[in-house]
Amino acid sequence: MAKLIAIGAHFYQAIIAFGLLLAVSHLLETADYTAYSFFISLSQFAATFCFEWIRSAAQRFYPGQTEQSEAMQRHVLTVEFGFCAVLCLGMAMALPAFGIPLVTALTGGIAAIFLAASDIHLTMIRFRQQFQLLSRLQALRATILAAATLTGLAIDRRFEGAALGLVAGYLVYALVAAALSKRHVSAGGRWSTQAAREHLVYGGVTASSATINMLAPLGLKSILTVLLGPQQAAGALLALDLLQRPFVLIFAALYAIQFPEVVALYDREGAGPAMRGQLGRYYALLTSASFMMAAGTFAILRPVSAWLIAPGLQHGFLEAAPFVVVAALTRALSQNMLPTASQLRRHLLSIFLLAAMDCELVNVLALASAWAFGPSNTSIMAGAAAGALLATGYGLVIVLALPFEMLWGSVIFSIAGCAISTAAFAVPFQNIYISAAIAIAGGGCFCLMALARIVDLLRMPPAAAKPV
Repeated sequence: MAKLIAIGAHFYQAIIAFGLLLAVSHLLETADYTAYSFFISLSQFAATFCFEWIRSAAQRFYPGQTEQSEAMQRHVLTVEFGFCAVLCLGMAMALPAFGIPLVTALTGGIAAIFLAASDIHLTMIRFRQQFQLLSRLQALRATILAAATLTGLAIDRRFEGAALGLVAGYLVYALVAAALSKRHVSAGGRWSTQAAREHLVYGGVTASSATINMLAPLGLKSILTVLLGPQQAAGALLALDLLQRPFVLIFAALYAIQFPEVVALYDREGAGPAMRGQLGRYYALLTSASFMMAAGTFAILRPVSAWLIAPGLQHGFLEAAPFVVVAALTRALSQNMLPTASQLRRHLLSIFLLAAMDCELVNVLALASAWAFGPSNTSIMAGAAAGALLATGYGLVIVLALPFEMLWGSVIFSIAGCAISTAAFAVPFQNIYISAAIAIAGGGCFCLMALARIVDLLRMPPAAAKPV
C-alpha cells in the first residue's frame, strides 16, 4: 500500500506541475514565457551538471547493508554536496562575463542548488524505503513550489517574478523537509575516502550521461528559437515543457519504488532466477506505464489544448505535440529502462554511449529535417522524434546483456490502448470531442486491463512475480 501511495504522490506532483505551467503560460507574455522556459531548463541543467553524480551515487551505494554504512554514506554525500554547491555558485557568479545579468545568474544558481538538494534528499529517503515520508514530502514540494511561483507572478508579472518566487518556494520547502525528516536518520557517520572514490567513478560517468540527456531538450529549444524566433517557437516550447513531464514523473515513481529492490537483489544474488523474474517485472511496469501515459495524452490532447492553452500558443503547440509525445515516450525508455543492465553491472561506457547517441541523433535529425522540409514546429520535432527512435536500437542491445523473464500481459494491453488513442488523434474528425471519446472509450478499456495487472504486480513481493 505504501508503494501505491508513493505512486499517487507522483501523480499529484505531475498534476500540480502541469497546472503550474499552464498558469504561467497564461500569465506571462509570449517572449517572457520563452525566457522562463529557458530559465527552468538551464537551472535543471546546472543541477544535473553539478550534482547528478551525487544523486546517482546515492541510488547505487546508499544506504548499504548496515546502520553504520548508512551513516557513513550520508556523511560522505553531504560533504560532496557542500563542495558542489560552492562550485555551482562560483559558476553562476562567472556568468555575467557572458552577458547574463548577475541577479538572473545567481537566481538560477540558487534554484539549481535547492533543486539538487531536494532531489538527493528524496532519493535517500526512497532508498531507505520510507515511502510514506517520501509521499508526504513530494506532495509538499509540488504544492509549495507552485504556490510560491504564482505568488511571485502576482507581485511581478514578468519572468523574473516567477523565478524569484520559485527560489523562495524552494527555501520554504527546505525548512519544512528538514523538520519532517530529522527524526528519521541515525547519528552522523565518518568520512570514507573509498566511498567518495566509488561515488566519483560511478556517479561521474552516470552524471555525464544525465547531463548529455539534458542537452537534447536544451538543444531542441535552441534550434526552435533560433530557426523560428521566440514568438513562433513559444507553442512548441510549451509542448516540450508540458508533455515530457508526465513521462518523467511516472518513470520516477516506478523507479523510486522498484529499482531499490532490483539493486538489492542483484547485489545479493547476482543474475539468478529470482533476478530474471524481478527484472522482467520491472521492465513490464516501466513499459506498460509509458504506453499508458502516451495513450492518455493522445486521448485528451486536442480538448485540453482548446480549453487550457493560450490562444496565441495553440497552433504551434498542436503542431509539435504529437512528435513531442513520441520523443518523450521513446527517450523515457532509453534513459530509464534500457540502461538498467549496465547500471547493475557498472558497465559505465555503454550508459555514456547511449546518452551521447540519443542527444546527437535527436538534435542532428531535427536540424536535418528543418533543412530538408523547411523550418517549422512540425519538421523540427518530427526529426527529433525520429532521432529518439533510432537511438533505442543501441539501448536494446544493452538491455539484453542481463537475462530477464518479461511479463507481457500488461505490456500488450497498454500498447493496444496506445495504438487506439493514437489512431483516434490522427483521424481528422471535424469535432475534436468525437476523436477524444473514441480514444477514451477504446484505448481506455485496454489501459484499464493493463492497469489492473500493474496493480497486481506492485502488490506482489519480489520473489512472487510470475508471468501474467
